[in-house]
Amino acid sequence: MFTATTIVAVRRGAKSAIAGDGQVTFGQNTIMKHNAKKIRKLYDGNIIAGFAGSVADAFTLFDKFDEQLKKTSGNLTRAAVELAKEWRSDRILRKLEALLLVADKQKMFVISGNGELIEAEDGIAAIGSGAPYALAAARSLYKFTELPAEQIAYESLNIASEICVYTNDNITVEIIE
Repeated sequence: MFTATTIVAVRRGAKSAIAGDGQVTFGQNTIMKHNAKKIRKLYDGNIIAGFAGSVADAFTLFDKFDEQLKKTSGNLTRAAVELAKEWRSDRILRKLEALLLVADKQKMFVISGNGELIEAEDGIAAIGSGAPYALAAARSLYKFTELPAEQIAYESLNIASEICVYTNDNITVEIIE
């Protein structure tokens, strides 16, 4: 598990949203930044991605994932599989310490460096130190409200920020409709 961030993704209907907090933590006890942006749109705004882990490693992975999206004409599943394979087999990439959470309108995946590629079967996924809290909140909000995806993502991350010391309430949300 990676500390110092929380990313949550929610899909409801034809809309997907990813929310990320803004805290950057150095070591175990120093907050270096409050307003980092850990999510971004890729492939002409058709894919959204968020990261947990080392910032430098995440930027490398964003670039690698964007390359795979271009090679696969934006096919999220194929691009995620190819990134997971490359990440696991490349000696240099294997040392990167980060997780990616990626989504389009139909699917979302958690991608890790040890070759794991996990598809969110219920349209809700989370990574980072506050992931268990954000995931529980998102599932509850999804089940018991009619809130749209972006509001569920925002509110679940806000709840996680009240529990996890590595997650703050400076929340960024990206949406794909």
